[in-house]
Amino acid sequence: VFCVQAASEAVAAAHALSLPAEAYGNDPNIEMIWAMKAYQHAEVYFNLISSVDPKFLKLTKVDDQIYTEFRKNFGDLKIDVLDPEELKSEPAKEKWRPFCMQFDGVVEDFNYGTFLRLDCTEDYTEENTIFATRIQFFAIEIARNREACNSIVYSKAKQTKESASKDGSL
Repeated sequence: VFCVQAASEAVAAAHALSLPAEAYGNDPNIEMIWAMKAYQHAEVYFNLISSVDPKFLKLTKVDDQIYTEFRKNFGDLKIDVLDPEELKSEPAKEKWRPFCMQFDGVVEDFNYGTFLRLDCTEDYTEENTIFATRIQFFAIEIARNREACNSIVYSKAKQTKESASKDGSL
């Protein structure tokens, strides 16, 4: 019974998320669904970069295009530890907007909200997380992967597994 109810709720949530934003206003239930979806995405991504060497990851079909455009537009952006002002201030939004819009129709759900880690060496925590668009997430995380910023997450996880294995914990 629980599985059927959960499946029914998941289908209803998926349908709700496919409707235009204007249909809801500020419905707290929809905001909660968005937050849960963003959290699940963050959790899956962090587990992925903890399990696979990030330099080998391909996040989209157009990673090369995203990376090239990102570095062309934001060549001096420090990506290892992000300054929220570089994403959220009015001048930053003006610079990000045309970058993001060029991926409309290229990257599915390019403007969905998602969580982004401020310090790439750390996990998602309340202090280390900012809300960003999906294309901002992809641009920054593709750059972090290619520029070896996320390698420390993988290395830490690998060391932890090796230590646990030597201790007989696994």
